[in-house]
Amino acid sequence: MEFMVSISANPEVTAAAVKPGPPLGWVLASLSLCMLLPSLGTSVANVALPTLAQAFAASFQQVQWVVLAYLLATTALVVSVGRLGDLMGRRRLLMAGVLLFTAASGLCGVAPSLPWLIAARATQGVGAAVMMALTMAFVAEAVPKARTGSAMGLLGTMSAVGTALGPSLGGLLIATLGWQAIFLVNLPLGAVAFVLVRRYLPADRRVANAGRPRFDHPGTLLLVSTLVAYALAVTLGLGNFGPLNQVLLLATAVGGGLFIWAESRARSPLIRLERLRDPALSASLAANALVSTVMMSTLVVGPFYLARSLNLDTALVGLAMSAGPVVSALSGVPAGRGVDRWGQQRMTQVGLVGMAVGCAALCLVPAALGIAGYVAPLVIVTAHYALFQAANNTSVMTQVPPDQRGVVSGMLTLARNLGLVTGASVMGAVFAVASGAPDVSRASPESAASGMRVTFAVAAGLVIVALGLSLGGQALARRAARPRPC
Repeated sequence: MEFMVSISANPEVTAAAVKPGPPLGWVLASLSLCMLLPSLGTSVANVALPTLAQAFAASFQQVQWVVLAYLLATTALVVSVGRLGDLMGRRRLLMAGVLLFTAASGLCGVAPSLPWLIAARATQGVGAAVMMALTMAFVAEAVPKARTGSAMGLLGTMSAVGTALGPSLGGLLIATLGWQAIFLVNLPLGAVAFVLVRRYLPADRRVANAGRPRFDHPGTLLLVSTLVAYALAVTLGLGNFGPLNQVLLLATAVGGGLFIWAESRARSPLIRLERLRDPALSASLAANALVSTVMMSTLVVGPFYLARSLNLDTALVGLAMSAGPVVSALSGVPAGRGVDRWGQQRMTQVGLVGMAVGCAALCLVPAALGIAGYVAPLVIVTAHYALFQAANNTSVMTQVPPDQRGVVSGMLTLARNLGLVTGASVMGAVFAVASGAPDVSRASPESAASGMRVTFAVAAGLVIVALGLSLGGQALARRAARPRPC
Protein backbone atom coordinates (compact mmCIF):
# COMPACT_ATOMS: atom_id res chain seq x y z
CA MET A 1 0.00 0.00 0.00
CA GLU A 2 2.81 2.40 0.83
CA PHE A 3 4.40 1.62 -2.56
CA MET A 4 1.17 2.46 -4.41
CA VAL A 5 0.71 5.71 -2.51
CA SER A 6 4.28 6.83 -3.17
CA ILE A 7 3.84 6.32 -6.93
CA SER A 8 0.45 7.98 -7.16
CA ALA A 9 1.79 10.97 -5.28
CA ASN A 10 4.12 11.69 -8.19
CA PRO A 11 2.12 11.89 -11.46
CA GLU A 12 5.29 12.25 -13.57
CA VAL A 13 6.69 8.97 -12.28
CA THR A 14 3.36 7.26 -12.85
CA ALA A 15 3.16 8.48 -16.45
CA ALA A 16 6.72 7.41 -17.19
CA ALA A 17 6.18 4.01 -15.61
CA VAL A 18 3.03 3.17 -17.55
CA LYS A 19 3.84 4.93 -20.82
CA PRO A 20 3.29 2.30 -23.50
CA GLY A 21 5.76 1.69 -26.28
CA PRO A 22 4.88 2.02 -29.97
CA PRO A 23 2.21 -0.44 -31.16
CA LEU A 24 3.92 -3.64 -32.27
CA GLY A 25 1.93 -3.72 -35.49
CA TRP A 26 3.29 -0.35 -36.59
CA VAL A 27 6.82 -1.34 -35.57
CA LEU A 28 6.57 -4.45 -37.76
CA ALA A 29 5.06 -2.40 -40.60
CA SER A 30 8.05 -0.03 -40.44
CA LEU A 31 10.56 -2.88 -40.53
CA SER A 32 8.64 -4.75 -43.24
CA LEU A 33 8.62 -1.79 -45.62
CA CYS A 34 12.34 -1.22 -44.98
CA MET A 35 12.96 -4.84 -45.99
CA LEU A 36 10.60 -4.78 -48.97
CA LEU A 37 12.13 -1.75 -50.71
CA PRO A 38 15.74 -3.00 -51.09
CA SER A 39 14.49 -6.46 -52.14
CA LEU A 40 12.27 -4.86 -54.75
CA GLY A 41 15.19 -2.73 -55.89
CA THR A 42 17.26 -5.86 -56.43
CA SER A 43 14.81 -7.63 -58.74
CA VAL A 44 12.83 -4.88 -60.46
CA ALA A 45 15.66 -3.70 -62.73
CA ASN A 46 16.39 -7.11 -64.28
CA VAL A 47 13.24 -7.08 -66.40
CA ALA A 48 14.13 -3.60 -67.71
CA LEU A 49 17.54 -4.51 -69.18
CA PRO A 50 16.32 -5.08 -72.78
CA THR A 51 14.35 -1.81 -72.65
CA LEU A 52 17.33 0.08 -71.22
CA ALA A 53 19.64 -1.33 -73.88
CA GLN A 54 17.29 0.02 -76.54
CA ALA A 55 16.68 3.37 -74.78
CA PHE A 56 20.39 4.14 -74.39
CA ALA A 57 21.61 2.34 -77.53
CA ALA A 58 23.88 0.18 -75.34
CA SER A 59 25.00 -3.44 -75.32
CA PHE A 60 23.88 -6.01 -72.78
CA GLN A 61 27.36 -5.95 -71.19
CA GLN A 62 26.92 -2.22 -70.61
CA VAL A 63 23.36 -2.22 -69.26
CA GLN A 64 24.04 -5.16 -66.91
CA TRP A 65 25.94 -2.64 -64.76
CA VAL A 66 22.53 -1.18 -63.83
CA VAL A 67 22.03 -4.40 -61.83
CA LEU A 68 25.67 -5.02 -60.94
CA ALA A 69 26.29 -1.52 -59.49
CA TYR A 70 23.39 -1.98 -57.05
CA LEU A 71 24.52 -5.45 -55.98
CA LEU A 72 28.14 -4.36 -55.54
CA ALA A 73 27.15 -1.43 -53.31
CA THR A 74 24.85 -3.49 -51.08
CA THR A 75 27.30 -6.39 -50.77
CA ALA A 76 30.39 -4.28 -50.12
CA LEU A 77 28.89 -1.84 -47.60
CA VAL A 78 26.34 -3.84 -45.61
CA VAL A 79 28.73 -4.73 -42.76
CA SER A 80 30.27 -1.26 -42.56
CA VAL A 81 26.95 0.57 -42.37
CA GLY A 82 25.75 -1.93 -39.75
CA ARG A 83 28.72 -1.02 -37.57
CA LEU A 84 28.15 2.67 -38.23
CA GLY A 85 24.59 2.25 -36.96
CA ASP A 86 25.92 0.68 -33.75
CA LEU A 87 28.11 3.74 -33.20
CA MET A 88 26.02 6.73 -34.29
CA GLY A 89 22.49 5.46 -33.69
CA ARG A 90 20.44 3.00 -35.71
CA ARG A 91 17.24 4.98 -36.17
CA ARG A 92 19.10 8.08 -37.29
CA LEU A 93 21.15 6.13 -39.83
CA LEU A 94 18.13 4.12 -41.01
CA MET A 95 16.22 7.33 -41.72
CA ALA A 96 19.23 8.63 -43.65
CA GLY A 97 19.39 5.35 -45.59
CA VAL A 98 15.69 5.55 -46.50
CA LEU A 99 16.15 9.15 -47.66
CA LEU A 100 19.23 8.24 -49.72
CA PHE A 101 17.46 5.25 -51.31
CA THR A 102 14.43 7.39 -52.16
CA ALA A 103 16.43 10.32 -53.54
CA ALA A 104 18.63 7.99 -55.62
CA SER A 105 15.47 6.34 -56.99
CA GLY A 106 14.37 9.75 -58.20
CA LEU A 107 17.76 10.31 -59.84
CA CYS A 108 17.44 6.93 -61.57
CA GLY A 109 14.02 7.92 -62.91
CA VAL A 110 15.29 11.13 -64.50
CA ALA A 111 18.64 9.73 -65.73
CA PRO A 112 19.51 11.27 -69.12
CA SER A 113 22.32 8.80 -69.84
CA LEU A 114 23.46 5.30 -68.93
CA PRO A 115 26.48 6.41 -66.81
CA TRP A 116 24.11 8.67 -64.82
CA LEU A 117 21.74 5.75 -64.28
CA ILE A 118 24.55 3.41 -63.18
CA ALA A 119 25.90 5.99 -60.71
CA ALA A 120 22.40 6.58 -59.31
CA ARG A 121 21.87 2.83 -58.96
CA ALA A 122 25.13 2.51 -57.00
CA THR A 123 23.92 5.32 -54.71
CA GLN A 124 20.58 3.57 -54.36
CA GLY A 125 22.50 0.44 -53.36
CA VAL A 126 24.21 2.35 -50.55
CA GLY A 127 20.80 3.28 -49.14
CA ALA A 128 19.64 -0.31 -49.58
CA ALA A 129 22.68 -1.57 -47.66
CA VAL A 130 21.73 0.64 -44.71
CA MET A 131 18.15 -0.61 -44.76
CA MET A 132 19.12 -4.28 -45.07
CA ALA A 133 21.75 -4.10 -42.32
CA LEU A 134 19.70 -2.23 -39.72
CA THR A 135 16.24 -3.72 -40.19
CA MET A 136 17.16 -7.05 -38.58
CA ALA A 137 19.15 -5.24 -35.88
CA PHE A 138 15.98 -3.43 -34.81
CA VAL A 139 14.08 -6.68 -34.25
CA ALA A 140 16.00 -7.54 -31.07
CA GLU A 141 15.51 -3.99 -29.84
CA ALA A 142 11.89 -3.25 -30.77
CA VAL A 143 10.17 -6.67 -30.70
CA PRO A 144 9.50 -8.77 -27.56
CA LYS A 145 11.83 -11.75 -27.34
CA ALA A 146 8.92 -14.22 -27.45
CA ARG A 147 7.94 -12.77 -30.86
CA THR A 148 11.42 -12.54 -32.36
CA GLY A 149 11.03 -15.64 -34.53
CA SER A 150 7.70 -14.41 -35.91
CA ALA A 151 9.25 -11.02 -36.71
CA MET A 152 12.19 -12.65 -38.49
CA GLY A 153 9.76 -14.81 -40.46
CA LEU A 154 7.80 -11.71 -41.46
CA LEU A 155 10.97 -9.99 -42.69
CA GLY A 156 11.80 -13.11 -44.71
CA THR A 157 8.32 -12.96 -46.20
CA MET A 158 8.75 -9.31 -47.19
CA SER A 159 12.13 -10.05 -48.76
CA ALA A 160 10.57 -12.86 -50.81
CA VAL A 161 7.61 -10.68 -51.77
CA GLY A 162 9.95 -7.95 -53.01
CA THR A 163 11.98 -10.45 -55.02
CA ALA A 164 8.88 -12.07 -56.52
CA LEU A 165 7.03 -8.82 -57.15
CA GLY A 166 9.93 -7.09 -58.92
CA PRO A 167 9.71 -8.74 -62.39
CA SER A 168 5.91 -8.62 -62.64
CA LEU A 169 5.58 -5.08 -61.28
CA GLY A 170 8.51 -3.91 -63.39
CA GLY A 171 7.03 -5.40 -66.55
CA LEU A 172 3.65 -3.77 -65.88
CA LEU A 173 5.15 -0.35 -65.17
CA ILE A 174 7.43 -0.45 -68.22
CA ALA A 175 4.53 -1.44 -70.49
CA THR A 176 2.24 1.31 -69.21
CA LEU A 177 4.43 4.21 -68.01
CA GLY A 178 7.94 3.56 -69.31
CA TRP A 179 11.15 2.33 -67.69
CA GLN A 180 11.44 5.44 -65.51
CA ALA A 181 8.40 4.30 -63.51
CA ILE A 182 10.21 1.28 -62.01
CA PHE A 183 12.40 3.72 -60.09
CA LEU A 184 9.93 6.55 -59.48
CA VAL A 185 7.51 4.15 -57.78
CA ASN A 186 9.94 4.15 -54.85
CA LEU A 187 9.31 7.84 -54.13
CA PRO A 188 5.93 7.46 -52.36
CA LEU A 189 6.97 4.14 -50.79
CA GLY A 190 10.19 5.67 -49.48
CA ALA A 191 8.30 8.64 -48.03
CA VAL A 192 5.95 6.31 -46.15
CA ALA A 193 8.88 4.25 -44.88
CA PHE A 194 10.64 7.38 -43.58
CA VAL A 195 7.54 8.54 -41.68
CA LEU A 196 7.00 5.09 -40.14
CA VAL A 197 10.63 4.74 -39.05
CA ARG A 198 10.71 8.21 -37.53
CA ARG A 199 7.47 7.73 -35.63
CA TYR A 200 7.46 4.11 -34.49
CA LEU A 201 11.02 2.78 -34.13
CA PRO A 202 12.85 3.29 -30.82
CA ALA A 203 14.84 6.50 -30.52
CA ASP A 204 18.62 6.29 -30.33
CA ARG A 205 20.26 6.44 -26.94
CA ARG A 206 22.58 9.38 -26.55
CA VAL A 207 26.19 8.46 -25.91
CA ALA A 208 28.84 11.02 -25.04
CA ASN A 209 31.42 11.46 -27.80
CA ALA A 210 34.19 10.78 -25.30
CA GLY A 211 32.79 7.33 -24.53
CA ARG A 212 31.89 6.39 -28.11
CA PRO A 213 34.24 3.99 -29.97
CA ARG A 214 35.80 5.32 -33.15
CA PHE A 215 34.77 4.08 -36.56
CA ASP A 216 37.36 1.80 -38.16
CA HIS A 217 38.14 3.59 -41.43
CA PRO A 218 41.16 1.45 -42.51
CA GLY A 219 39.27 -1.77 -41.82
CA THR A 220 36.25 -0.49 -43.71
CA LEU A 221 38.33 0.44 -46.76
CA LEU A 222 40.04 -2.95 -46.80
CA LEU A 223 36.78 -4.89 -46.38
CA VAL A 224 34.95 -2.92 -49.06
CA SER A 225 37.85 -3.32 -51.51
CA THR A 226 38.04 -7.05 -50.82
CA LEU A 227 34.31 -7.60 -51.27
CA VAL A 228 34.19 -5.57 -54.48
CA ALA A 229 37.11 -7.58 -55.88
CA TYR A 230 35.39 -10.87 -55.01
CA ALA A 231 32.00 -9.82 -56.40
CA LEU A 232 33.61 -8.71 -59.66
CA ALA A 233 35.70 -11.89 -59.85
CA VAL A 234 32.61 -14.11 -59.82
CA THR A 235 30.34 -11.94 -61.97
CA LEU A 236 32.53 -10.56 -64.77
CA GLY A 237 33.25 -12.54 -67.90
CA LEU A 238 29.75 -13.97 -68.45
CA GLY A 239 30.86 -17.41 -67.26
CA ASN A 240 34.37 -17.32 -68.75
CA PHE A 241 36.97 -17.41 -66.00
CA GLY A 242 39.80 -15.48 -67.58
CA PRO A 243 42.97 -13.67 -66.44
CA LEU A 244 41.00 -10.70 -65.10
CA ASN A 245 38.96 -12.99 -62.86
CA GLN A 246 42.12 -14.64 -61.59
CA VAL A 247 43.71 -11.28 -60.77
CA LEU A 248 40.56 -10.21 -58.92
CA LEU A 249 40.53 -13.45 -56.89
CA LEU A 250 44.18 -12.88 -55.99
CA ALA A 251 43.30 -9.34 -54.92
CA THR A 252 40.49 -10.81 -52.81
CA ALA A 253 42.89 -13.14 -51.02
CA VAL A 254 45.44 -10.38 -50.39
CA GLY A 255 42.75 -7.95 -49.26
CA GLY A 256 41.25 -10.52 -46.90
CA GLY A 257 44.63 -11.16 -45.32
CA LEU A 258 45.31 -7.44 -44.88
CA PHE A 259 41.85 -6.96 -43.38
CA ILE A 260 42.43 -9.66 -40.74
CA TRP A 261 45.85 -8.18 -39.95
CA ALA A 262 44.38 -4.67 -39.58
CA GLU A 263 41.46 -5.82 -37.44
CA SER A 264 43.75 -7.68 -35.05
CA ARG A 265 45.54 -4.39 -34.33
CA ALA A 266 42.65 -1.93 -34.39
CA ARG A 267 41.48 -0.32 -31.13
CA SER A 268 37.86 -0.32 -32.27
CA PRO A 269 37.71 -2.90 -35.07
CA LEU A 270 34.94 -3.05 -37.64
CA ILE A 271 34.52 -6.76 -36.91
CA ARG A 272 35.73 -8.19 -33.63
CA LEU A 273 37.71 -11.24 -34.69
CA GLU A 274 37.02 -12.95 -31.38
CA ARG A 275 33.33 -13.01 -32.34
CA LEU A 276 34.21 -15.10 -35.38
CA ARG A 277 35.85 -17.57 -33.00
CA ASP A 278 32.38 -18.16 -31.54
CA PRO A 279 31.58 -21.56 -33.12
CA ALA A 280 27.82 -20.95 -33.16
CA LEU A 281 28.10 -17.59 -34.94
CA SER A 282 30.72 -18.70 -37.48
CA ALA A 283 28.71 -21.86 -38.24
CA SER A 284 25.52 -19.80 -38.71
CA LEU A 285 27.24 -17.42 -41.12
CA ALA A 286 28.81 -20.25 -43.13
CA ALA A 287 25.51 -22.16 -43.29
CA ASN A 288 23.74 -18.99 -44.43
CA ALA A 289 26.20 -18.57 -47.30
CA LEU A 290 25.92 -22.23 -48.33
CA VAL A 291 22.12 -22.38 -48.43
CA SER A 292 21.99 -19.07 -50.33
CA THR A 293 24.31 -20.62 -52.90
CA VAL A 294 21.84 -23.49 -53.20
CA MET A 295 18.85 -21.18 -53.57
CA MET A 296 20.56 -19.32 -56.40
CA SER A 297 20.92 -22.69 -58.15
CA THR A 298 17.14 -22.90 -58.51
CA LEU A 299 17.13 -19.50 -60.26
CA VAL A 300 20.11 -20.24 -62.51
CA VAL A 301 19.48 -23.87 -63.47
CA GLY A 302 15.69 -24.01 -63.33
CA PRO A 303 14.91 -21.98 -66.46
CA PHE A 304 17.26 -24.02 -68.66
CA TYR A 305 15.88 -27.34 -67.41
CA LEU A 306 12.26 -26.25 -67.84
CA ALA A 307 12.85 -24.81 -71.31
CA ARG A 308 15.19 -27.46 -72.75
CA SER A 309 14.24 -30.73 -71.02
CA LEU A 310 10.51 -30.11 -70.54
CA ASN A 311 10.14 -27.95 -73.67
CA LEU A 312 8.01 -25.31 -71.90
CA ASP A 313 7.37 -21.92 -73.43
CA THR A 314 8.47 -18.71 -71.72
CA ALA A 315 5.15 -18.11 -69.98
CA LEU A 316 5.08 -21.58 -68.40
CA VAL A 317 8.74 -21.30 -67.39
CA GLY A 318 7.96 -18.03 -65.61
CA LEU A 319 4.92 -19.57 -63.92
CA ALA A 320 6.90 -22.56 -62.68
CA MET A 321 9.76 -20.35 -61.47
CA SER A 322 7.33 -18.14 -59.52
CA ALA A 323 6.40 -21.09 -57.30
CA GLY A 324 9.59 -20.68 -55.28
CA PRO A 325 9.20 -17.01 -54.28
CA VAL A 326 5.46 -17.45 -53.68
CA VAL A 327 6.01 -20.40 -51.35
CA SER A 328 8.82 -18.55 -49.58
CA ALA A 329 6.53 -15.55 -49.06
CA LEU A 330 3.70 -17.70 -47.71
CA SER A 331 6.02 -19.73 -45.47
CA GLY A 332 7.82 -16.88 -43.71
CA VAL A 333 5.33 -16.02 -40.97
CA PRO A 334 4.34 -19.66 -40.14
CA ALA A 335 8.04 -20.54 -40.06
CA GLY A 336 8.71 -17.72 -37.61
CA ARG A 337 5.90 -18.87 -35.36
CA GLY A 338 7.33 -22.38 -35.45
CA VAL A 339 10.69 -21.00 -34.32
CA ASP A 340 9.04 -19.21 -31.38
CA ARG A 341 7.22 -22.39 -30.40
CA TRP A 342 9.76 -25.16 -30.93
CA GLY A 343 13.09 -23.37 -30.62
CA GLN A 344 15.75 -21.95 -32.89
CA GLN A 345 18.24 -24.83 -32.98
CA ARG A 346 15.67 -27.53 -33.71
CA MET A 347 14.01 -25.51 -36.47
CA THR A 348 17.38 -24.67 -38.03
CA GLN A 349 18.11 -28.37 -38.36
CA VAL A 350 14.61 -29.18 -39.63
CA GLY A 351 14.99 -26.49 -42.28
CA LEU A 352 18.33 -27.86 -43.46
CA VAL A 353 17.12 -31.46 -43.54
CA GLY A 354 14.08 -30.39 -45.56
CA MET A 355 16.28 -28.50 -48.02
CA ALA A 356 18.53 -31.53 -48.47
CA VAL A 357 15.49 -33.74 -49.14
CA GLY A 358 14.15 -31.27 -51.69
CA CYS A 359 17.51 -31.01 -53.50
CA ALA A 360 17.82 -34.80 -53.57
CA ALA A 361 14.34 -35.02 -55.07
CA LEU A 362 15.30 -32.50 -57.77
CA CYS A 363 18.36 -34.63 -58.47
CA LEU A 364 16.42 -37.89 -58.78
CA VAL A 365 13.09 -36.82 -60.30
CA PRO A 366 12.55 -38.21 -63.82
CA ALA A 367 11.73 -35.75 -66.59
CA ALA A 368 8.67 -37.88 -67.39
CA LEU A 369 6.89 -36.36 -64.39
CA GLY A 370 6.88 -33.03 -66.19
CA ILE A 371 6.41 -29.67 -64.55
CA ALA A 372 4.92 -31.17 -61.36
CA GLY A 373 8.10 -33.21 -60.87
CA TYR A 374 10.07 -29.97 -60.73
CA VAL A 375 7.68 -27.73 -58.82
CA ALA A 376 6.92 -30.17 -55.96
CA PRO A 377 10.59 -30.54 -54.85
CA LEU A 378 11.09 -26.79 -55.40
CA VAL A 379 8.26 -26.12 -52.95
CA ILE A 380 9.98 -28.35 -50.38
CA VAL A 381 13.29 -26.53 -50.84
CA THR A 382 11.88 -23.01 -50.60
CA ALA A 383 9.53 -23.69 -47.68
CA HIS A 384 12.38 -25.15 -45.63
CA TYR A 385 14.69 -22.34 -46.72
CA ALA A 386 12.21 -19.88 -45.19
CA LEU A 387 12.24 -21.95 -41.99
CA PHE A 388 16.05 -22.03 -41.91
CA GLN A 389 16.32 -18.28 -42.43
CA ALA A 390 13.85 -17.46 -39.66
CA ALA A 391 15.50 -19.88 -37.21
CA ASN A 392 19.11 -19.05 -38.07
CA ASN A 393 18.62 -15.27 -38.00
CA THR A 394 16.72 -15.48 -34.71
CA SER A 395 19.42 -17.68 -33.17
CA VAL A 396 22.14 -15.21 -34.11
CA MET A 397 20.41 -11.93 -33.31
CA THR A 398 19.08 -12.96 -29.88
CA GLN A 399 22.62 -13.76 -28.70
CA VAL A 400 24.29 -10.53 -29.88
CA PRO A 401 25.20 -7.73 -27.43
CA PRO A 402 23.24 -4.51 -28.12
CA ASP A 403 26.31 -2.59 -29.29
CA GLN A 404 27.08 -5.24 -31.94
CA ARG A 405 23.60 -5.87 -33.42
CA GLY A 406 24.11 -3.67 -36.46
CA VAL A 407 27.40 -5.17 -37.56
CA VAL A 408 26.27 -8.78 -36.93
CA SER A 409 23.04 -8.15 -38.84
CA GLY A 410 25.21 -6.82 -41.66
CA MET A 411 27.36 -9.95 -41.50
CA LEU A 412 24.27 -12.15 -41.87
CA THR A 413 23.16 -10.16 -44.90
CA LEU A 414 26.69 -10.26 -46.32
CA ALA A 415 26.85 -14.05 -45.96
CA ARG A 416 23.55 -14.33 -47.84
CA ASN A 417 24.66 -11.96 -50.62
CA LEU A 418 28.01 -13.71 -51.05
CA GLY A 419 26.17 -17.01 -51.32
CA LEU A 420 23.90 -15.59 -54.01
CA VAL A 421 26.70 -14.16 -56.16
CA THR A 422 28.78 -17.32 -55.69
CA GLY A 423 25.82 -19.52 -56.59
CA ALA A 424 25.17 -17.59 -59.79
CA SER A 425 28.75 -18.20 -60.92
CA VAL A 426 29.81 -21.53 -59.44
CA MET A 427 26.54 -23.45 -59.72
CA GLY A 428 26.01 -22.07 -63.21
CA ALA A 429 29.45 -23.40 -64.12
CA VAL A 430 28.63 -26.81 -62.58
CA PHE A 431 25.48 -26.99 -64.69
CA ALA A 432 27.35 -26.02 -67.86
CA VAL A 433 30.09 -28.59 -67.31
CA ALA A 434 27.67 -31.37 -66.30
CA SER A 435 25.44 -30.76 -69.33
CA GLY A 436 28.44 -31.09 -71.66
CA ALA A 437 26.97 -28.56 -74.08
CA PRO A 438 29.07 -25.68 -75.48
CA ASP A 439 26.02 -23.40 -75.15
CA VAL A 440 23.57 -24.35 -72.38
CA SER A 441 20.82 -22.30 -74.03
CA ARG A 442 20.94 -24.84 -76.88
CA ALA A 443 21.56 -27.99 -74.85
CA SER A 444 19.63 -31.12 -75.77
CA PRO A 445 16.85 -32.27 -73.41
CA GLU A 446 19.02 -35.13 -72.15
CA SER A 447 22.02 -32.84 -71.56
CA ALA A 448 19.95 -30.28 -69.65
CA ALA A 449 18.42 -33.03 -67.49
CA SER A 450 21.88 -34.48 -66.78
CA GLY A 451 23.19 -31.04 -65.86
CA MET A 452 20.31 -30.46 -63.46
CA ARG A 453 20.81 -33.82 -61.73
CA VAL A 454 24.51 -33.16 -61.13
CA THR A 455 23.92 -29.56 -60.03
CA PHE A 456 21.34 -30.50 -57.42
CA ALA A 457 23.43 -33.43 -56.24
CA VAL A 458 26.12 -30.84 -55.50
CA ALA A 459 23.47 -28.59 -53.92
CA ALA A 460 22.30 -31.41 -51.64
CA GLY A 461 25.92 -31.96 -50.61
CA LEU A 462 26.29 -28.26 -49.75
CA VAL A 463 23.18 -28.38 -47.56
CA ILE A 464 24.51 -31.47 -45.77
CA VAL A 465 27.76 -29.60 -45.13
CA ALA A 466 25.70 -26.70 -43.75
CA LEU A 467 23.83 -29.12 -41.48
CA GLY A 468 27.11 -30.55 -40.23
CA LEU A 469 28.44 -27.06 -39.52
CA SER A 470 25.26 -26.16 -37.66
CA LEU A 471 25.32 -29.28 -35.51
CA GLY A 472 29.04 -28.94 -34.86
CA GLY A 473 28.80 -25.25 -34.00
CA GLN A 474 26.00 -25.83 -31.53
CA ALA A 475 27.86 -28.74 -29.91
CA LEU A 476 31.03 -26.66 -29.51
CA ALA A 477 29.02 -23.75 -28.12
CA ARG A 478 27.38 -26.01 -25.52
CA ARG A 479 30.74 -27.44 -24.55
CA ALA A 480 32.23 -23.96 -24.15
CA ALA A 481 29.29 -22.89 -21.99
CA ARG A 482 29.76 -25.74 -19.48
CA PRO A 483 31.42 -24.70 -16.21
CA ARG A 484 34.91 -26.10 -15.93
CA PRO A 485 35.80 -28.06 -12.81
CA CYS A 486 38.26 -26.39 -10.50
